[in-house]
Parts: sequence; C-alpha cells; structure tokens
Amino acid sequence: MSGTFFYVGDAPGTQAEEAAVLKQVEAGVLRVAYEETGGPSGSPVLLLHGFPYDVHAYGDVTPLLGAAGCHVITPYLRGFGPTRFLSPDTPRSGQQAALGQDLRALLDALAIPRAVLAGYDWGGRAACIVAALWPDRVRGLVSGGDDGYNIQDIAGATTPQAPETERRLWYQYYFHTERGRAGLAQHRHALCKLLWQLWSPNWRFDDATYAQTAVSFDNPDFVEVVIHSYRHRYGVVPGDPAVEDLERRLAAQPRITVPTIALHGAANGVLASGGSEQQRHFCAGAYEHRVIPTVGHNLPQEAPQDFANAVLALT
Repeated sequence: MSGTFFYVGDAPGTQAEEAAVLKQVEAGVLRVAYEETGGPSGSPVLLLHGFPYDVHAYGDVTPLLGAAGCHVITPYLRGFGPTRFLSPDTPRSGQQAALGQDLRALLDALAIPRAVLAGYDWGGRAACIVAALWPDRVRGLVSGGDDGYNIQDIAGATTPQAPETERRLWYQYYFHTERGRAGLAQHRHALCKLLWQLWSPNWRFDDATYAQTAVSFDNPDFVEVVIHSYRHRYGVVPGDPAVEDLERRLAAQPRITVPTIALHGAANGVLASGGSEQQRHFCAGAYEHRVIPTVGHNLPQEAPQDFANAVLALT
C-alpha cells in the first residue's frame, strides 16, 4: 500500500545528517527509490532528473541545499535505477501524465503537503504538471533544461518545426521506429553517452561520472518507458488509460500560477537559448528567466551552484 517505507542504504542515524540516504516507498503504481538528505523539519524540496540521467545529476546540488536547512528528496523516475513497478500488468508508460501522477503520489506517500519542485527534462515536466494541476502542493517551481513551461502540446506535435530544431530532435524520431527500439536496447550506454555529449558540448565529464549514472539505464523497464515516452508525445501510440483524464486536462495547456524560475543553459544542444522565454505567457504567477552561459542541457550537474541558488530563492 502507498506509504510503505523500505530502507535500502544505511539506516537513520548511521550517517551524518547531511548525507544522502537511499530509501524506497510504495507510491501509486511504483516502489520509488529516492535519496533523502536532511530531516523533516527542513523546507521540503524535490529534485527531479531527466532522460538520460539519474539522481547523480544532483550530487553537488544536494549538499548546498542541505547546508541551507532543506529537506531534500531526489527520486529515481519510473524506468530508472532501483525504482520498480509494483505490478507486471501496469503499462510501462512514459507519457507526461504518468510522470506527473508519479510525483503527486510520491508527495502523498511521503506526507509532504507542499514543496519546492525543481527539475529538468522529464523531471521538469513532472514538476510543471504538478504545479499546473495541483498548485496547492507547490511552494515554488524551478524548471530547467528545455522550456520554462514543460508541458507537451501533443495535439500540435505533428507540426514541423524549423529544420535546425528537427535536426536536434533526431533521437526522438529514431525512437519511433523498431530500429530505434532495438538500438536503445542493444546500445543504451553508448547511445545515452552520445546524447550527453551532444546536449552539453562544453561539459567535460569523465568516464567514471558517466558510469555512475549509466547503471540506472539497466532498469528492466528502461527501454519500454523511454520508447513509449517519445512515441506518445507525438500521438504515435495510445497512453495508459489510468491517466487519460489527466492527459485531457494537460491538453488544455493549463497555466502555472506558482512562483517560477526558468533556467536555461546557453549551450543547450536540445533547445536553442531563448526557448524558455517564449513560454512566459503560460506562467501566470511570479516568473524569472535565467540563462547560464556555456552550460548545456544537464543544468544541475554542470552548474550546481546556479541550480541551488534558484531553488533557495523559492524556499
């Protein structure tokens, strides 16, 4: 049942208060693995990673937030790392409504009534969805990596974009094919490493840094969740019936009313700088757009201080 806790790492009290502890909790359709730093008396912050990354993206952000007194929760998303589906019958969906529902279920399971949500890529999308649909659960939003407003317009997704934008999205169209599915399954580590290099051209990460994240791609549901995500967003495949009501609400492109800081790396290899600013009209509350020079797509790992500063501005 939701809210059942499991310790995976050291039990409480065996590490310093600031050290991250790996735990698991049943939340919705998942047993979510997450890292926790700080105690429940701190200001709650949830950090959400994207594709193809994992919780290590926040390895240098978390200590900064912990030192400021935050209670930091960093989950592995569905299909990544130790997070697992509770039932073999649950569709391995990667659609946006499922990601948003996962995040809300995690807040409920951890009994967190209201938090700052911060993420990028898939994680930023989940955070935006919760902020838009359940604003009473969100103290502030940090949305980074692509769009400040990171909720997909699936109905308009078939409209061709500028050729340069289409070139940057080659991997998405690749995943629409069975060749792409097989390529991800057979070469997931090499393919995802290539995406890191293309999306963050100024980031000189080493093999050890990549390896500590790449193990998360060995999750048994990784391929199915990723392929479904990139097919559903273009209307190529149906979604999970259990979240279709949420998907219909998202089709209306609901506005975000909570205080929002949009972060964008000037060297983002997925979306050219300026894309976030174009989403301003979807944010009806206080809004700030920050561009970080030379930084690419993986904002928290490339610019941890800037990411932490944005979170702390909303706590």
